[in-house]
Amino acid sequence: MRLETERLVIRDYEERDRDDYFRLKTDEKTMYYLQDIRFSSRQESDEEFEQVLEDAKKKDRTFYFLHIELKDTREQVGSIGYTVEARTPVGKLVHAGYFTYPKFWGNGYVTEAFRKVLEYAFLEDDVYRVTTGCLAENSGSEKVMQKCGLIKEAEHVDWEWHDGKMKTRLEYRLLRNEWNKTQA
Repeated sequence: MRLETERLVIRDYEERDRDDYFRLKTDEKTMYYLQDIRFSSRQESDEEFEQVLEDAKKKDRTFYFLHIELKDTREQVGSIGYTVEARTPVGKLVHAGYFTYPKFWGNGYVTEAFRKVLEYAFLEDDVYRVTTGCLAENSGSEKVMQKCGLIKEAEHVDWEWHDGKMKTRLEYRLLRNEWNKTQA
């Protein structure tokens, strides 16, 4: 799988990305809000990376997490995509996510990449519903969701233990028909 935007290439991970994958998922600042999927060892990273490579080969894959790189320099920006939670008669129900190195924050890269991933999901992958969320204090992530047309569904007060205290979590969604209306 390979998607392109004006500034980015968004593609399946390849064997040559093994070290980049490890660096990204062990970076403390990048993974601050995703501590549950941050790695503490190379072995953890390699095991998951093997699963990512294997899943990408499947016709009915579950994980659509993709490597984001700058088109001009091929420098790794981060990772973006979704996990198929269920397959229904109306389409797939997926949970999306993204994380990038702090040096790329505030440049519109995640918004650009997420718009392209949503386009792929709704037009080419039979996705019916996309959900995602973030901690309320992660305003940058929430802005990406809003810019991409997602709709706030819930605010869970003191929902999650993070960094030594309870924090509020926001949940967003986008249905295929809602996305279609924004494209008209």
